[in-house]
Amino acid sequence: MFVELHCHSAYSFLEAAATPEELVAAAAALGMPALALTDTNGLYGAMPFYRACRESGIRPILGSRLTLASGDQIVLLCADSSGYSALSQLITEAHRGQPKGKASLDPRLLAGVEGLFCLCGGKGSLLASLVARRREEEAKLLVRTYQRAFGKRLFVELNNQLEPRSILADQLGVPTVVSNAVQYATPDQGRLCDLLLCMRHGKRLHEAEAILPLNHQRYLKGAVEMAQLWRERPDALARTVEIAEQCSAALDFSAYRFPDFPVPEGETPITHLRRLCLRRCRDEVRQQLEEEIRLIDRLGLAGYFLIVHDIVEYARSQGVWVQGRGSAANSLVAYLLGITPIDPVKHGLFLGRFLHEEMECVPDIDLDFSAARDRGVGDRETVIRYVYEKYGEERVAMVSTHITFRDRSALREVGKVLGIEEVWVDRVTRIAGRSGWQGALDQVGDFKTARAELWLEMASQIRGLPRHLSVHVGGMIIASCPLSRLVPLEPARMAGRIVCQWDKDMVEEAGLIKVDLLGLGMLALLQEASGMIDPQLTLHSVPPDDPEVYRAIGEADTVGLFQIESRAQMQSLPRTRPTNLSELAIQVALIRPGPIQGQMVAPYIRRRQGKESVHYLHPKVEPILKETLGVILFQEQVLQVAIAIAGFSAAQGDQLRRVMSRKQANLTPWRTAFIEGAAKLGVDSAAAHRVFAALEGFALYGFCKSHALAFAHLSYVSAWVRTYHPAAYLAALLNSQPMGFYGRETLIEDAKRRGVTILPVDVQRSGAYCQVEEDAVRLGLFLIRTMGQPHRDQLLSARPFQSLEDLQSRSGLPTASIEQLISAGACDSLTATRRSGWWRLWAREGLTSGLDFGSVPTPELPAATTGELVDGEYESLAIPCTAHPMALLRPHLAGYKTSHQLAAIPTGSIVRVAGRLQCLQRPPTAKGFAFVTLEDEFGMVNVVITPPLFEAHRLLLSQAWSLCVEGTLQKQDGVVNIRALRIKPCPTP
Repeated sequence: MFVELHCHSAYSFLEAAATPEELVAAAAALGMPALALTDTNGLYGAMPFYRACRESGIRPILGSRLTLASGDQIVLLCADSSGYSALSQLITEAHRGQPKGKASLDPRLLAGVEGLFCLCGGKGSLLASLVARRREEEAKLLVRTYQRAFGKRLFVELNNQLEPRSILADQLGVPTVVSNAVQYATPDQGRLCDLLLCMRHGKRLHEAEAILPLNHQRYLKGAVEMAQLWRERPDALARTVEIAEQCSAALDFSAYRFPDFPVPEGETPITHLRRLCLRRCRDEVRQQLEEEIRLIDRLGLAGYFLIVHDIVEYARSQGVWVQGRGSAANSLVAYLLGITPIDPVKHGLFLGRFLHEEMECVPDIDLDFSAARDRGVGDRETVIRYVYEKYGEERVAMVSTHITFRDRSALREVGKVLGIEEVWVDRVTRIAGRSGWQGALDQVGDFKTARAELWLEMASQIRGLPRHLSVHVGGMIIASCPLSRLVPLEPARMAGRIVCQWDKDMVEEAGLIKVDLLGLGMLALLQEASGMIDPQLTLHSVPPDDPEVYRAIGEADTVGLFQIESRAQMQSLPRTRPTNLSELAIQVALIRPGPIQGQMVAPYIRRRQGKESVHYLHPKVEPILKETLGVILFQEQVLQVAIAIAGFSAAQGDQLRRVMSRKQANLTPWRTAFIEGAAKLGVDSAAAHRVFAALEGFALYGFCKSHALAFAHLSYVSAWVRTYHPAAYLAALLNSQPMGFYGRETLIEDAKRRGVTILPVDVQRSGAYCQVEEDAVRLGLFLIRTMGQPHRDQLLSARPFQSLEDLQSRSGLPTASIEQLISAGACDSLTATRRSGWWRLWAREGLTSGLDFGSVPTPELPAATTGELVDGEYESLAIPCTAHPMALLRPHLAGYKTSHQLAAIPTGSIVRVAGRLQCLQRPPTAKGFAFVTLEDEFGMVNVVITPPLFEAHRLLLSQAWSLCVEGTLQKQDGVVNIRALRIKPCPTP
């Protein structure tokens, strides 16, 4: 028998090519009883590896290959829980104070470490190099250092990849083990590993000979093959099994606790929690509160709620807007504490989605904070610093995100390694970004070569593999003990940030409780707008259920609104016309991949319109699905249906939801349990299968009802502010970009049509950011492309200016910035025309053939044309203030209808329209159809493009700035579309 004790997965980041799951599958196929995962300087893939081993019946051995400050590398394997804790802390120390992605451990820290096996001398190690160079005394000295630290748990690792090698001399006096130092699961992944190594070292393939192995032998080999390679060392082969049998470290964090929260003298956490809740509790919900309090006490989560409540209260005390969302909104306690804005009793929310008796792990609470610190709006950074300071940096860490190769990055990185011409890399990756992978493949057909085919083949293999570690947008773990005992930590690029090596799914699977402190642009927008309107205006003071607000929403007048501004939302809003928060929450959840994939959108809309009768999969689900007219839209409904039909407990229902949320999950045992449970409750097999199929089709992309309600609340508030204070809303919206589906140009044009006056950037009057000026919006200096904060501060401190020359001499701005200010119209008050302004600027800089500015008067220059003014505004602002670009093209578009003319044209007519290509979407659920939004000077036009037409014009659609479209006008339920028949680029004026 043989066990591989030195094995790298793709979580060694550009050093290995196989996922942990692929390695475990290969080990199982080889009949290996155990397998070690020893990624470099980390336990990044430990959780998926551990899960895969348990599912495959293989003993998981947790370990890592550590880089030492001496330059050596050793493999450490965990014998037990103490060894795991020690390894986690050693990895943390190795990363401490090092640049991101680097590690270096002081060898002295190995002294006294318990619970670890050590393998030294493997391929690429300093010890192997010393022996190869016959520097035996140095080698012996190094080994004695390791012997003092590990004693009888030290072994010398022998590698054999069918290449020139040196085996350590037996006189070192240390037992040996064999290993293949695995970097991929199967031989066919060798080429992929070579590419990854090239990326890691920044080399092209043809110049990487020095860093690549001589062959592709570093795959996972079984006992038979290893026995053939090591016929002369059967003892070293057998010793791998002996070590494996002594390794029993488990990822068990049941002893992990959330930190205690200090409470007033004479109170316990649960009594303090109850008292806080009773301050806002209505008499009619008192019993429900007491039941939830008892559940929280039984689960030991009182401190958790108190800590989150403390974070929320601190944020509000600092002027930071905050709102909780996610499944926590199902909790009455969270509502009464002010963590979430949604009353779970009023909206009939199901607590079991958040808390239940048999919880294996505690779901996290998501908190959204305003995020616009540089505009004078308090943000989450203040809150994050508070958490670090209150609980200590050793007990707090951000959750990581494992950045993976996606379509564009895979194509670009592999293309670079293979030396593909940059023009082709740019072209194909741009198409992949807009049109998907298949579109990129089709375009490569234009230069089919063996190298191009290899490019695409390897790029497809690399997709989804981890590339590097990043920081989660807001997830934080807070522990009662140093976190490094549980999971390795390392510094992030951002100063003061410590990140754990696991992502949010791994943290949840480990049972570690996290709190998500997320930055939400819409909260910053609304907080900033309230400062322009009335500082007393808050999320909770906006009048509810305003008919005028819901009228605009129902008419799809939603450009720039939170969550309901997409083309798909605009297509469905006139059909559903929500009139209250619950209906708006349904609308928010409706346009999601889950309902679309489960074919639930059209039935709901037809039933909402009264065009189809409401019916249910089974009478038992009617009370659960009544508000959604018989279709499944919310995750809570998945749980409730499983309970009602199959008799599942809340815990079983939640487990089913979690399993269904994983791609490629094995649902067979769950389906069997569901059908059997349904039979016990008298539900026939056919009905049970129909219900389970409905759940299965939906749950992968399910949306939480409480989450939808929280988002719907922000959607409504954003619509209310825009309806009654459109100038303030637009100013804050422009300051908050990028956000949502639309750029600043589209947002400004939409506001103009709503009656908002736009005032240009002005060096005398504009602030750093957009602001309200006498019910109009004055554009801010930050919109000028070359005006960074230092330049803005210089200009603001130097004004007012008496002339353009005064601006030049006192502002300290570079010529390029002043030129852009002139082009944007910001200096119109200081110059007769923009052309004269440019002449005076260039003359002063000596750019007009050495003319003396002081002695030469400004010549009479013709005024710039409208087109030239627009070009200058685009160049400096990316916003045309003088005229809409399509207005300039209109004289060249005879016979083309404008967007506002379509209302008077009968459906079925053949029309021609033209506009700026504002948005192109081709969702996977659309069966190859593409959807284009064009914008002209009067509004927007929606265009539907069939799969054949899209394929014929794929390159044009991926690159065009504007389009001319001829097609059939379609009108239904207030929604206007054009089904394209012909497409071409717009003419050049």
